[in-house]
Amino acid sequence: MNTLDSALPPAICLMGPTACGKTRIAVELAASGPFEIISVDSALVYRGLDIGSGKPDRATQARAPHRLIDIRDPSQPYSAAEFRVDAIREMRDIIARGKLPLLVGGTMLYFKVLRDGLAQMPSATPEIRQRILDLAATEGWAGVHARLQAVDPAAALRIHPNDPQRLQRALEVYEAGGVTLSALHAAQATDQTDDLPCELLFVAMLPEQRSQLHQNISDRFHAMLELGLVNEVAALKRRTDLHAELPSIRSVGYRQVWEYLEGQVDYATMIEKGIAATRQLAKRQLTWLRSWPELTELVCSLTIEDAIIVKNHLKNCTRAAIYW
Repeated sequence: MNTLDSALPPAICLMGPTACGKTRIAVELAASGPFEIISVDSALVYRGLDIGSGKPDRATQARAPHRLIDIRDPSQPYSAAEFRVDAIREMRDIIARGKLPLLVGGTMLYFKVLRDGLAQMPSATPEIRQRILDLAATEGWAGVHARLQAVDPAAALRIHPNDPQRLQRALEVYEAGGVTLSALHAAQATDQTDDLPCELLFVAMLPEQRSQLHQNISDRFHAMLELGLVNEVAALKRRTDLHAELPSIRSVGYRQVWEYLEGQVDYATMIEKGIAATRQLAKRQLTWLRSWPELTELVCSLTIEDAIIVKNHLKNCTRAAIYW
């Protein structure tokens, strides 16, 4: 856990499931309070992933600029470790400007790495990477998952068999160093958070009605299609340096539309799978939040009134109110 000196300025970490209105709330807070926004989203970092990621449009960003958006080409993976370095740099800059960082997003791993630091991982050789890819080619990623299950059951329990990137990395760590990813995380040094310039205050927007969240997810995916999501993915697909296994293309929504453009599913099935994948993402995010330590939970109605709920909480929060 983060045991930061309370003399440090606070940074508000606004969390919650996808489609609960975090961006709208953050924009309202930045417009009326002492905040500057840092995006905590693994899809928003990529240029060209605009519609399907729910990236704030130009007008919204002009009103409330978002840091760590459009910082990486989709052909180049972006890691949680890189996010931590970038986020701390942006936090320091915001504090120097006399404002408070408002970290907003749904990539829970990024929040965790920011809070806890990241254990030093052994580097895999090209031979190790190729050996794992060969295993995936012959036995499928289910075979890679079975291998991980044999050496690191805890990691295998956390990582889905259809998550090639995380499966490969977890197995690389073991093959390269002989120590499991789970063991490295457990042995993580307690002083890795000394570089944080702020006290992290975690606030979660939790939907009062799960059914309303599901409806929001469905409505938003259909709206993305109307805005041109298929054309956006088609433009990405025309690039010769992008493929289906890249983290950018595996983002929720993009993966399903890519499969449609590959002819693997029809249009109706693509919509069904896209909505289902987004609902599964929301479920995983809520699971993370249920076990998040020192979390302030705010029940939200998924309306514009939620911004008032968060604003009132921060104005009454001892650590944040003095900066308002």
